[in-house]
Amino acid sequence: APAVERVARVARSMSAQPVDGTDAAATSATGGEQIVTPWDVEGADGQGVDYDKLIKEFGCSKITAEMVERIERVTGMKAHPFLRRGMFFAHREMDLILDAYEKGEKFYLYTGRGPSSESLHLGHLIPFHFTAWLQKAFKVPLVIQLTDDEKFLWKDMALEECERLGRENAKDIIACGFDPKRTFIFSDVNYMCTPMYKNMMKIAKCVTLNQVRGIFGFTGESNIGQVGFPPTQAAPSFPDCFPHMFGENKKSLRCLIPCAIDQDPYFRMTRDVAPRIGGYKPALIESRFFPALKGESGKMSASDATSAIYVTDTAKEIKNKVNKYAFSGGQLTVEDHRRIGGNLDVDISWKWLNFFLDDDEELAKIGEEYSSGRMLSGEIKAKLIETLVPIVEHHQAIRNSVDDAQIDAFMSTQPRVFASLFGDMGDIAGALDEATLANAKPGVAIGAPAADDDGVKRAQQTQAQTGENGEPMSKSQQKKLLKEAQIAEKKAKQAEEKAKKKAEAEEAN
Repeated sequence: APAVERVARVARSMSAQPVDGTDAAATSATGGEQIVTPWDVEGADGQGVDYDKLIKEFGCSKITAEMVERIERVTGMKAHPFLRRGMFFAHREMDLILDAYEKGEKFYLYTGRGPSSESLHLGHLIPFHFTAWLQKAFKVPLVIQLTDDEKFLWKDMALEECERLGRENAKDIIACGFDPKRTFIFSDVNYMCTPMYKNMMKIAKCVTLNQVRGIFGFTGESNIGQVGFPPTQAAPSFPDCFPHMFGENKKSLRCLIPCAIDQDPYFRMTRDVAPRIGGYKPALIESRFFPALKGESGKMSASDATSAIYVTDTAKEIKNKVNKYAFSGGQLTVEDHRRIGGNLDVDISWKWLNFFLDDDEELAKIGEEYSSGRMLSGEIKAKLIETLVPIVEHHQAIRNSVDDAQIDAFMSTQPRVFASLFGDMGDIAGALDEATLANAKPGVAIGAPAADDDGVKRAQQTQAQTGENGEPMSKSQQKKLLKEAQIAEKKAKQAEEKAKKKAEAEEAN
C-alpha cells in the first residue's frame, strides 16, 4: 500500500540525473540483478539496492538541494531530517505541487499501511513520521489507507484477522501525531463505498491484463484478487473517493503521495490513467529503504524478532538487540579500528542514527569520530541506544492512550467542513452562512466544490476515444466508431417513427 512500510536505506548518495517518461518494468532491475516490487525488495548479489539504476528505470526525478530549499521557503519550516539527508530522494511532479501551492491551490496527502502484523517496527514508522511533518508544514488534509484486503489476498491470513490488525495498526499510526481534524483513516474492507468503487471500475477498464502483468509481474499462479487489486490502491489518488472530506469534484484537489519507491509501480499506472478518467495525475515523494538491523543484505522479518526494533520492545530489549545484532562497520581489533576507522557505508548504528538523531551537527561529529577511529563500535552503538529508547518509550505512551473511540473518530465518515481542512482555518462551521448549511448534501463535505459535470463529460469523451488496449484510437478506428454510432442512431430513429405510425394507426381504428 502507499503500503509504505519499507523505507530509506542510507546506502549511497544519489547521482543519477532526472529521467522522465521511462516505461521500464517495475518487477526487476536491469538484467534481473536486483528486484524491487511492491512485495519484494532484493539487492543484487545480496548487496544494497542500487538507487542510481532504480531512479533511471522507474523514470522518476531526483530531489535536489534547490527543491529542499524551496520547500523550506514555501512552508516557512526547516526541512525534515529525512528530506535534508536524502532519505526521501526522488519525486514525480513535486515541483507542480509547489507551483500550485504557491498560487493558493489546495492539495491533500495520501499514504497507507498493509496490516500484516500485530506490532510495527521502527521502519514502519518512518513514512508516517514524515507524512505527519508534511501535514503540519503544508497544513493540509490526509487520507490513510489500511489495505486489509491486500494482505488477505497475499498472505495466509483470515480476512477478519486482517481487519483486526488494521485497527491495531491504526493505534500506532495515530500515535505518530496526525491532526484528527484533517485526517481520515480507512479500512478498504469497511470503507468501500459507491464513489470509491466507481473510480476503481474506471481505472480497471483503462488497464489491460498485459499491462498489469508487465507492471507488477503477475503470473498464471497469481489469484484473480491479486490481479484485480491495483485499482484499489490507485483510487484514493482522486479526491471524489472521499465525498465526506473533499466533495464530489474529481479535480477539486491535487494529491501528493509520500511512499517508499517500491510503491512506484502502482502510481505510474495511476498517473497514466488519471487524464482518461478526468483527474489530476498524483504527485509522489519517494524514499529509500530502511536497513535491517543485521545489515543491508538482511531482511526485517516478523518471524525473526532480532532483525528489527519493534515499537513494543523494552529499553532492555533495545539495548540487547543493538549490542548483539546491529551490523558493525568497526574493525576486528581496537588497534586496527584506531588506525583504519569505522566503515560508515555498512555500519547499521550509523545508518540508523541518520534517521533518528535530529541534531545535524552532532550527527556530523559522530560520523567524523567513528570513521577516524576515535570512536569505537561499542560507543556508536551506545549512542544509538541512547537515541532510540526515548523515541520508542514516547511512542508507547501515546499508543497506550489511544482507545476505540479515538480510532472511530479518525475513521468517521461524518461530513467535514471543507475549508477547515486547510491552512489556519480551524473549525469554521459556526461561521458558515445559512444558505451553505441549508444546501449541504447528505454525506458530502460542507462547502466543498460542486461536482464538475463538464469534467465528467470530458473524461467520457476521452474514454470514448480510447481503444480496448488502453491506447488512443487511430483516425480510422474513430471514423468506424462514429459511423457505427450514426447507423445506430438512424435505426433508433426509424424504429421510433415506425412505432409512432403504428400507434397512430391503432388510434385511428
